[in-house]
Amino acid sequence: MSIILIITIFSSCSVSRFVYHNFADIKDYKIFPYREIKKDSLNTFHFKTTTDKKPFITLKDGSSFDKFLEDHKTVAFLVIHNDTIKYEKYFKGYQKKSIVPSFSMAKSITSILIGCAIDDNYIKSIKEPVTNYLPELEKEGFDNVTIENLLQMTSGLKFNESYINPFGHAAKFYYGRNLEKSSLKLKLKQKPNKETDYVSGNTQLLGLVLIKALKGKTISQYLEEKLWRKLGMEYDATWSIDKKKNGIEKTFCCVNARAVDFAKIGRLYLNKGDWNGNQIVSKSWVDNSTKLDSLKGSDLGYQYQWWIPNKKGDFMAEGILGQFIFVSPTENLIIVRLGKNYGHVNWTDIFEKIKEKVSK
Repeated sequence: MSIILIITIFSSCSVSRFVYHNFADIKDYKIFPYREIKKDSLNTFHFKTTTDKKPFITLKDGSSFDKFLEDHKTVAFLVIHNDTIKYEKYFKGYQKKSIVPSFSMAKSITSILIGCAIDDNYIKSIKEPVTNYLPELEKEGFDNVTIENLLQMTSGLKFNESYINPFGHAAKFYYGRNLEKSSLKLKLKQKPNKETDYVSGNTQLLGLVLIKALKGKTISQYLEEKLWRKLGMEYDATWSIDKKKNGIEKTFCCVNARAVDFAKIGRLYLNKGDWNGNQIVSKSWVDNSTKLDSLKGSDLGYQYQWWIPNKKGDFMAEGILGQFIFVSPTENLIIVRLGKNYGHVNWTDIFEKIKEKVSK
């Protein structure tokens, strides 16, 4: 009987998919169903390119920056200073056109869409309780949890973020096929506004709020309308969904795109939500998303789904395998690093060294 039970479990649920695929991988966009996000073929934005052929950085031991990146599991690395690509290299068989999943950088993209939805009056305010959009959560005590709590990860959500535990929430959300059902089963471990606890369940609940607010429009359609076409992306993209029929976007992860287009997300926020004279998302939203704030349990290092690595005005989107969109407004600098994993490197230290170089 126990053998039959094990076979049944492993053949019918997210656990079996976890065992088969084992752990998040940069080729995972191939295993999930998805929605397409189309570029505007008549409106493509290109960063300027440099004619400087000098080595970008020479390390202290004399080795090349290229070799350092390749040795530490990088597949794409872009440095854009003053709207000019100063460095662009691809490794491990990857090219400019290669698709790489965002992983948790999608959290920052979801945040942008929440800001757009407020600008468009789909959502009234971040001070609204999430139960205004998800009344099913009232019985679990979410009446006092606001959209802002979800954005700041201060909701008090009970959520196991482990990707190595096949029975944890994160693995179930990643490999599961009914995100709405799983999300609406979530519970609270404490009252909101106590502390920041980075868990993906907050962002998936934001996704459900956005779905209800958009009233029939998918999140992918909204991303295409508000960002992909307006920012002049060079390539189409996709957003992984939980199931083929009537699936919903995995808003805690899984926007699948190219490095140069991820860089344009950084450029939008570098310019306070303005894109060549067109205010895509309000300046106040960008400011509030990237400021230092420790009120109501908020962490100084994390705001509306964006990481704040220092007190110098920098901010970044970050994914589980060392995917980064790093932005330094003071230096007019954008860095995109995509990788197979972190490669045992503190990438924010590398970004700081690049900042020093471009500031000279």
